Amino acid sequence: MAAPPGLPEGVNGSAALERQTQDILKKCTDVKELAELRPLGRVPPLQQKQLIHGDPVPGNLLAHDGTLTLIDWQCPQIGDPAEDLALFLSPAMQLMYRGEPLKKPQEDSFLRAYPDPRIAGRTLALKPWFHWRMAAYCLWRAERGGALDWQAYELERAALQSIRPRTA
Repeated sequence: MAAPPGLPEGVNGSAALERQTQDILKKCTDVKELAELRPLGRVPPLQQKQLIHGDPVPGNLLAHDGTLTLIDWQCPQIGDPAEDLALFLSPAMQLMYRGEPLKKPQEDSFLRAYPDPRIAGRTLALKPWFHWRMAAYCLWRAERGGALDWQAYELERAALQSIRPRTA
């Protein structure tokens, strides 16, 4: 679907994700552990940006007659569809909206079903960066008193650490 004019641009590529994550971490107190898990490598921005939902969490999906429809289009952007896929797959967002993160086979099945394998592959390439940003966001929320946010932080940190183990 063509994007309407005037939409904001979404975060695109690992350098933009890093900047956004660093901005979040500046608002946090205890950042040492997360700073040490900064992902390695670079993923360039997507050249052909597309319309993305901006908030495709499970609570914004309506099931009807065997199909899912995204609702609540309050945060549309022009950007990288990997952003939407990563947000939906986020262990923190799955915890908040479904009560538990997806299991690996469910995540794999979701990405295999996505109609553009290039975007699914891009989502995997950016996965450490997405986990790092979400962990920072959860840390920021948790430091302000969100009990469930600590659990969400731990899930994202563990997912990141499984991809980017700390060196001794």
